[in-house]
Amino acid sequence: MWNLQTALAILGTLCLTSISGYKNGKVEKSCESMMPEHHSQPNTTASPYTLTVNARKFSPGDNIRVALSGSEHFEGFLIQARDATNPDGPAIGSFTLVDPEISQRLTCNSIEGSAVSHTSNAKKTEIQVIWKAPSNAPPTVQFLATVLAHYKIFWLKLPGPVISQGDVTPAPSQSTTIMSTNSPFIVRILLQFTSEGCGVSKSCLIDPVSCNPSVDTNCFFLSYSTLDQTVSFELSGPAEGYVSFALSKDKWMGDDDTYLCINDEGRVSVEAAYTAGRTYPEVSSKSVLTDVGWRVSDGVIQCKFSRSIYTPQDPVRFSLNNSYYLFVAHGTAEYGMIHRHMRQPLISSHHQIITGPPEILTGSRSPLLMKYHGALMLIAWMLAGSTGKLMAAYFKPDWPEQTLFGQKIWFQVHRMLMSLTVFLTAVAFVFPFVYRGKWSTRAGVHPYLGCTVMILAFCQPIMAAFRPAPDSSRRWIFNWLHWGVGNAAEIIAVVSMFFGIRQQSLLLPYPWTTGVLSAFVVWTIVLKLVLKLHKHNVITKAKYVVQNIVFVCLAISLVSAGSGKEDELPVLSDTSEDVSWVSYYTLLKHNGEDENIKGTVHQKLKS
Repeated sequence: MWNLQTALAILGTLCLTSISGYKNGKVEKSCESMMPEHHSQPNTTASPYTLTVNARKFSPGDNIRVALSGSEHFEGFLIQARDATNPDGPAIGSFTLVDPEISQRLTCNSIEGSAVSHTSNAKKTEIQVIWKAPSNAPPTVQFLATVLAHYKIFWLKLPGPVISQGDVTPAPSQSTTIMSTNSPFIVRILLQFTSEGCGVSKSCLIDPVSCNPSVDTNCFFLSYSTLDQTVSFELSGPAEGYVSFALSKDKWMGDDDTYLCINDEGRVSVEAAYTAGRTYPEVSSKSVLTDVGWRVSDGVIQCKFSRSIYTPQDPVRFSLNNSYYLFVAHGTAEYGMIHRHMRQPLISSHHQIITGPPEILTGSRSPLLMKYHGALMLIAWMLAGSTGKLMAAYFKPDWPEQTLFGQKIWFQVHRMLMSLTVFLTAVAFVFPFVYRGKWSTRAGVHPYLGCTVMILAFCQPIMAAFRPAPDSSRRWIFNWLHWGVGNAAEIIAVVSMFFGIRQQSLLLPYPWTTGVLSAFVVWTIVLKLVLKLHKHNVITKAKYVVQNIVFVCLAISLVSAGSGKEDELPVLSDTSEDVSWVSYYTLLKHNGEDENIKGTVHQKLKS
């Protein structure tokens, strides 16, 4: 039990770490570079934060108070002391905490406490620590700090004061500001994009078809055009956090040249990235984008940029002289960090050479194989399977003297429909694996239910092939197994369909698709219930009971009222047991038994 609890605790810790990133300040991975692993470049504008010390001279063993403060809040920080003549060298000395609630010591360069970081992403305006000079300290020491305003806005290795030992003259501090190599040459606000010129002067991928991004806020739009050795791209779409597109060699995510337009509190960052598998895009540190512009309005993110056909400075970028499939995706973002898209990406129907002739591309968010999968499963279980079960359950007495290929008609129809069900299920079962190429870990419980249905469906013909003779003493075992497995397969198949219609790869309109499927299931249940009642003559018996009650009540009311119009009532010659009570009453009157009618009726009611 203890081992299980320990394992769960460790697993929970790992999950929390992967979810929260480095909000807890455990940033030992950044000890050397002091660069956050946030898939973005440092801010190159003037920093609102400063480092200060309480002394300019020190001796080994001295304590120096270091303060980081700013005119704006910050969420994270990393402070180190380094040799002033070698600011890229290792951290030296060790720190003591002033406020352990908001700061913590880190072990860098195998020296415990040689760096200080935050303990959470709570907003703060000042942090103080004590630095202790080591016995082997260099003549001059400079304090450096990386400060994060929030996730994607940070300043790298802000230079602080330089302190020196004894009579050593402090050397001038070396600038450690790193210019973003991914910064575009021009950043400007754009006018709205338009679909005019698509297929003539530029190639376009549009969803919905024929929409215009200049007037339709629900339009996803990607265009590109070639001028000399440069290709210009325009990307637009409604999104809360980001829109992106990728050049891919196939219709599956992975090994893709990706471009991101990320909205961070009204400011859009345009970045080139590389996607290796179904992982977070790796933002490029090379400068490949020029003429960058962006616009955010009415929930629509728009951005444009240009890049060269060939980018030898960044080898992971694809050559635009080759043909690729185009992916367009969107999703949410937090502090400039994108999250996985919740909707299936728009994928072009065919690949195209980016520098080729302009054309209007078509695309789909629902792969054709997955549509076939859903359609075949629906036909198999909601039509063929359910009809086959009805034939076996309720139509055995019909056509008693007629046969089809030497067998009773109900049995042949049942066997044909159930064989068709197994065949369609097997074909549909293969399609997702052909499309995905592997097991899907993001499809929820649907694939597990589907595998269960496939196993149960294959069990049915196997059991039927080895079933005992009808007069065998073991026949009841087969009957119960055949009935139970068949019903289990049908129920699980229906449940699986309800989960399946919500899959991204089908892109079915919600919620009315759920309503249609629910209505069909209810109709099937009602039909089976009616046939069940009819099979046991419940409906016929109920009809006679209701009919006789009505006629008896009518007869009693006529006798009580004595209307004198009895002769106007029809007299039936039918004297069978199904004769109505009104006819029975009239016959009594004509036979001169008027005085005994009430007693007779009451006697009939008692019987």
